[in-house]
Amino acid sequence: MVNLQALRNPQPLAPGWLARLGLLLLIPLLLLAWPPGALGLEAASGASLFENHCSGCHLQGGNIIRRGKTLKLAALQRQGITSPEAVATIAAAGVGQMGGYGDVLGAEGVERVAAWVWQQAEAGWPRT
Repeated sequence: MVNLQALRNPQPLAPGWLARLGLLLLIPLLLLAWPPGALGLEAASGASLFENHCSGCHLQGGNIIRRGKTLKLAALQRQGITSPEAVATIAAAGVGQMGGYGDVLGAEGVERVAAWVWQQAEAGWPRT
């Protein structure tokens, strides 16, 4: 049975309901419009990828396992590695005792790491 008295005298809505509804609708819109980098969703930089995946063996461009196989420019050139693309090939597939990181970094990550490594090699691996 329908309560006709309740239909004739409805209770007022709680104060601020419109503001809460507006906020509820605004949040998804902000998430869609916000730049991905602001939420920490941007792709990792070459420096951060290197720090996370390479610096354990190649700290400051060195090599803790094989001293002659560093990421210093002279050592790279001595080995015939003369471009970021050559560094990317090694980073992706590996060489010698070093395994490849292509599956971990993905194609874009490999390119970013290689570009950063080459930039650091050309600059003499400055301390940051």
